Amino acid sequence: MTAVAPPFDAPARPDVSVAGVLLAAGTSTRFGARNKLLASHEGEPLVRRAARSLVAASVDPVVAVVGHEATRVAAALDGLDVELVRNDDYETGQASSVRTGVAAVADRADAVVIALGDMPAVSPTTVETLVDAYAAGVGDALAAADEGRRGNPVLFDRRFFDALADVTGDVGGRGILIEHGTLIETGDPGVRRDVDEPTDL
Repeated sequence: MTAVAPPFDAPARPDVSVAGVLLAAGTSTRFGARNKLLASHEGEPLVRRAARSLVAASVDPVVAVVGHEATRVAAALDGLDVELVRNDDYETGQASSVRTGVAAVADRADAVVIALGDMPAVSPTTVETLVDAYAAGVGDALAAADEGRRGNPVLFDRRFFDALADVTGDVGGRGILIEHGTLIETGDPGVRRDVDEPTDL
């Protein structure tokens, strides 16, 4: 994938609408007995910090896909401007949550930013950079990067919504990014920092 860094050459299209989807339905088996999304990071549950990065950016609506321990995860998001949708098939892998989230926003947005609930260090500015790159016509399948290394979140134009509905397992939109993607250099190391095990905290 080619990499592009801001500022972007073309002026931003003023009428672009981008939604945000937070994937927060997984079982976090590698973390142990606890639900990692509810583990505390700097005084807040991981999932709440991840959600706040979307809420603070110019994506609307913001949808959180819940599944495993849905009631507890929803409680951790209480008070944020986030819509909740439930994925009852969460045990089949991340793709089912991608499908659920994209379906929830498909008729309300030109594109979607997909973020992960176990990545609490992503800056809202990074989300804005993805949106700005899309609005400037840099690409229609974008991945946040740091020092040329692909990370998350990612952005997909609506032309990929049907393809995202067809993915299975834990791959999400990786195949689309490999074939069509552009890396957006963010200067944000948080795009590469996820939490898989307690020591990652």
